[in-house]
Amino acid sequence: MVASEWVKLRSLRSTWIAYAVTALAVIAFNAGTAYDMYKYWTAENATDRADFIRDGMPLQVAFTGNAAMVMVLALGAIGALAMVGEYSTGTVRTTFAAVPARHAVMAAKAVVVGAVATVFGVFVAGASFVLTQAILDGRGVGVPFGEPGAHRVVVASALLAPVSALAGMALGTVVRHTAATMITTVGVVLVLPNILSDDRYWSALAGHAMPFRAWDRLVDIGSPAPSDFAWSPGGAWTVYALWVLGSAAVAITGVRRRDL
Repeated sequence: MVASEWVKLRSLRSTWIAYAVTALAVIAFNAGTAYDMYKYWTAENATDRADFIRDGMPLQVAFTGNAAMVMVLALGAIGALAMVGEYSTGTVRTTFAAVPARHAVMAAKAVVVGAVATVFGVFVAGASFVLTQAILDGRGVGVPFGEPGAHRVVVASALLAPVSALAGMALGTVVRHTAATMITTVGVVLVLPNILSDDRYWSALAGHAMPFRAWDRLVDIGSPAPSDFAWSPGGAWTVYALWVLGSAAVAITGVRRRDL
C-alpha cells in the first residue's frame, strides 16, 4: 500500500511542480534577507553590528518568518490535495474497492505524504542555512552548523514541512471539497496563529498549540521575548509531535466513519 501511494504521488507532475516552486520561494526569501543584510552591512554603525551578532541574527536569517509562512501555506495545500484530489476525481472509490481496509490505506498515505514532506523540509532548511551563512560570511558574520542553536533552527524548520503537510491532509479528509479545504487550511495553519495574542492566558495557550507558533519558539535561540505566559522548547517539540499524531488519527478515522 505504501508503494501504491508512492506511485500515486510521484505520477502527478503538478505535485513536483508545487514542491519545486515552494522550494525556490522559501530559499529565495531566506537568501534575499541575508543578501539585504550583506549589502547594507557597511551602513550600520559599530553598535548595531555588535547587536546583530549578540542577538543571534545570523541564525534568524537562516530561516525567516516569511519563508516559514510560505512553507506552511504551500505544504498544507499540497497535503490537502493529496486527499482532496482523490475525492474530486472519484478514484478514492477505486482505491477502497481494491483495499477495503480504509484505515490501512490512510496510514500508508500519511506515511508517504509525511516522508516526502520531511525530505523536502530537510533539503530546503539545509540549503537555506548553507546559502544564507555563505552570504553573511562575505561580511565575516556567518556561523557554522556547529554553532549553538544552529541544529535546532534547521531541524525545527525542516520538520515544519511534514507537520503542515499532514495537517493539510487531515483537513482534506474532513472537508473533502477543494476550495473549502484550501480556505480552511489557510485559516488553521496560517491565519489563526497570527491572530491569537499572548496577552490573555487562553489566547496564549491556543496560540502555543499552533505549529507555526511552535516553530517560532524553537528558532528563537536568544532570550525569548518577555511574556506573562512563556513556554519552553520542549513544549514546542510536543506541539509538533501532537499535530503529527493527531492529523494521522483524524485522517484514518475520518474515512472509516463517513461515506464516500
